[in-house]
Amino acid sequence: MNYNFFTKNKKTTPQNQPIPGREAEMIQGRSGGWMFDAGLWKMLRRCLLVGTAQSTYYAGKQELTEDFVAVAKQAVAENPRRVAEEIIYASDGRAINNSAPILALVLLSMGEQPEAKQAFAEIFPQVVRTGSHFYEWLNYTKSLRGFGKVVREAGKTWLSREDVKGLAYQLLKYQQRQGFTHRDALRLFHVKPPTENHRQLFEWVVRGWEELPTDVPSQALAQIWWYEWLKRNPGQTHEAILQGRLTHEMAAPVGNMDKQAWQLLFQEMPIGAMLRNLGSLTELGVLRADESANLLRVEAVLNNKEHLRKGRIHPIDVLKALKTYESGGRLGRSKKTWTPVPRIVDILEKAVELSFDVVEPTGKVFMHAVDVSGSMGSLVADMGLSSCEIATTMALVTAKAEKNYMIRGFANEFRDLDITAKDSFSSAVRKASNQNFGGTDASVAYEWMIKNKFKADVVCFWTDSESWAGYQHPSQALQEYRKKVNPDVKAVYVTLTPYRITLVDPQDPLSWDLAGFDPGTPRIIQMLATGEL
Repeated sequence: MNYNFFTKNKKTTPQNQPIPGREAEMIQGRSGGWMFDAGLWKMLRRCLLVGTAQSTYYAGKQELTEDFVAVAKQAVAENPRRVAEEIIYASDGRAINNSAPILALVLLSMGEQPEAKQAFAEIFPQVVRTGSHFYEWLNYTKSLRGFGKVVREAGKTWLSREDVKGLAYQLLKYQQRQGFTHRDALRLFHVKPPTENHRQLFEWVVRGWEELPTDVPSQALAQIWWYEWLKRNPGQTHEAILQGRLTHEMAAPVGNMDKQAWQLLFQEMPIGAMLRNLGSLTELGVLRADESANLLRVEAVLNNKEHLRKGRIHPIDVLKALKTYESGGRLGRSKKTWTPVPRIVDILEKAVELSFDVVEPTGKVFMHAVDVSGSMGSLVADMGLSSCEIATTMALVTAKAEKNYMIRGFANEFRDLDITAKDSFSSAVRKASNQNFGGTDASVAYEWMIKNKFKADVVCFWTDSESWAGYQHPSQALQEYRKKVNPDVKAVYVTLTPYRITLVDPQDPLSWDLAGFDPGTPRIIQMLATGEL
């Protein structure tokens, strides 16, 4: 008997222990595994992009949001300008929705330094773009900080903007949300109308119109005039929609909505509204297999990359729409049912791909390792989609842009998911979501590639980063792979949850950590593969 087992130089460390000598760089995840500390700024970006308003497998939404708030406050104290840049980055169509950036905006306004309050005022109109955003900001502000000088100035500026027509559109479309009305906001901020059009608009907000003016007061108030006319003449819905260019939020509460009314709304429907109402439009018969002109319009809007970008349509929104539409009304809160039109399913499939940012094939060999462990089955935000389903979609987008790739799933083994670039997003999601099993061990991907001598240029992990079940850390397995197969392989870990952990060794210049759900992630991976970044 001897103690060689203890005294010999160990090359591996179980994942439930920190790597010897690296303890200061590592933290213990909620799963019990030890990972590297992702740091303040990576954590902030993850929270902004992914959000914390939905519980994950390992943590409740209250705990996650407390972490988010603590990180945001620390970041504001360190560098408020950088926080402002991160908020803008996330709010510009990269976050799943705008709620996390709006919450961070409120936290930025609470910073003690003058630079924090100045940064808040500068980015406010870029983040709070709609009436819905405005109400959400008011709600968070009331709960967290109250209405001091910097808040009052931001509110006044938003409500007295030069574009009266655009302001009237927002005030009419979103008349109340989250316990606030625009009458409340005008009184709260003591807004003085800078022009006659503003005065008439504010008068309508506060008092309404007991008597309808004989003529439209001005072009800026035309939609409000037609809305009020429709309230008095609900049987004339078609004319009000045509003449006033009313949206469904304006017309539906006060008009008589029939198929023709929805047809008229459909002709001018913005991209976001169209995406949300595909099921309703199908149930009403506006969208049918034999309504070719309407299907052409859906295709022209949803399969246009520029429209998707300008509308800030997030790929996950499109994926949710695809899953909901295919269900025929079985998913989501809607009580409507419909028979899906196959061409619309095809259009949505294409829209998912177009909503991501990819470039031409790089010619590199990619191994996509999708985390299919039990923890990835948890739902993300209010999307009705699991982390695993989103991970599979993002991996497939990247694979579709390339020619040399493999997609496999890891938990406590590395298995073939039978997913190829020929798969639709729907079929790929079904294949991956039926595979959730076991604990999480990211190192098994490298073990499989060593055993099979698979020479990848880039290994992409799509995961929550809670790796805990292996006898060696993923960074140690990567070192072994480089020794035995490809010394130049690059590793990219895309973390899909707002945790402060990473599988990337900070001393490894060929490994990167990316925050999940960013539409630009596939393109960034391609650029890392070719050395452009």
